[in-house]
Amino acid sequence: MPELPEIEALAHFLREHAVGRTVERVDVAALSVVKTFEPPISALQGRAIRRVGRAGKYLMLDCDGLFLVLHFSRAGWLRWSDELSPRPVRPGRGPLALRVHLGAGEADDGAADGGAEATAGFDVTEAGTRKSLAAWVVADPLDVPGVARLGPDAAAVGHEELAEIIGDAGGRQVRTVLTDQQALAGVGGAYADEILHRARLSPFAPAEGLSTQQVAALHAAIGDVLGAALRECVDADAARVKSHKRAGLAVHGRAGEQCPVCGDVIRQVVFEERSFQYCPACQTGGRVLADRRLSRLLK
Repeated sequence: MPELPEIEALAHFLREHAVGRTVERVDVAALSVVKTFEPPISALQGRAIRRVGRAGKYLMLDCDGLFLVLHFSRAGWLRWSDELSPRPVRPGRGPLALRVHLGAGEADDGAADGGAEATAGFDVTEAGTRKSLAAWVVADPLDVPGVARLGPDAAAVGHEELAEIIGDAGGRQVRTVLTDQQALAGVGGAYADEILHRARLSPFAPAEGLSTQQVAALHAAIGDVLGAALRECVDADAARVKSHKRAGLAVHGRAGEQCPVCGDVIRQVVFEERSFQYCPACQTGGRVLADRRLSRLLK
């Protein structure tokens, strides 16, 4: 799932490559992706991209006052091309959801010739069979319900603000708080695992039980993990952002491997269709947490 650093990397890339270009047309390959109908997505045509921003895990393109807002969910991504095919896309079951054709930049010589030739632009894609990628066209990003409900941005949250969030969370598990977008925007499962490992906290630790020192360690870990990921992702070529993310993870997705800090075996807990990974020696005092999947099998 693309999280805050990856979305910021996409925003950074589009600021360099798309800002100043005019939207020539938007092809919709998956009708279910578009969540708004007025204004229609065709209203973006002829508008120049003025700014590209991010709110949590939402990517936002300001097209002369109309915003194209994208949420990539678990398996979505954006792929840039300097030469998109001019042929209209056909709705189908493949990964392509949207294709945005862009004209020449304002600083470029000449102008696009109406789409008769290949133009630059990007595809919005989603892998897998379960489709939950979403796009909105709105006059104000806050018209998107998920954006309106976002908590403070994880990359900018202050210590006192985090302490208040933790204090309000009561008995909720700290990992649940980290991934709750209404509490703290931008962190998903991967970086939650990394933050808790860096802070030496159990994923099951109740928020109300964290000491002042543990909240301070959690705040420092958020800054360290997201700061490093932002630097790596923004500096990477857009096509290699995902591989940079995987390479930088210490525990997430590494069950069965050795912890890079202490050498213990990284464990995981699976629940429903999700899982998280942790190091018992670093985070739970050596205790192996119950894996609900295995517990069900042993009944």
